Amino acid sequence: MQIAIGSDHGGYILKEEIKKWLEEKGCECRDFGTDSADSCDYPDIAVEVAKAVASGRYERGILVCGTGIGVSIAANKIPGIRAALCHDTFSARASREHNDANILTLGERVIGRGLALEVVEVWLGGRFAGGRHQKRLDKIAALEKENN
Repeated sequence: MQIAIGSDHGGYILKEEIKKWLEEKGCECRDFGTDSADSCDYPDIAVEVAKAVASGRYERGILVCGTGIGVSIAANKIPGIRAALCHDTFSARASREHNDANILTLGERVIGRGLALEVVEVWLGGRFAGGRHQKRLDKIAALEKENN
């Protein structure tokens, strides 16, 4: 699986831990930054990851900031992106099964490393259930077209 990953300064340490874990699991990932804990603007990185996923170059994306909220808001501005903020495995599983989330967002200041890696593992292993959920995603896609 090809994964686009990125963070701002508030998520840098957790992003590095997730990237290392992904590589150990054999996932191919591209790091869109940031490359340090120096202050930067989360929308810049979130949009780059979201565009890479929306274009189809990457199957999924993972974004980390201090809370996970900012990167989620920014990524969801890109048509075709369904970024889900998850800090537990139930939400991670549901975001894939019900929402076909293609970007996972996490907050480094909210979740510990161990749980974050569990959430990533569940999210990556999740599959979209389709059925009644597809109708809802179609409505979201229609909203994107209507408002662009």
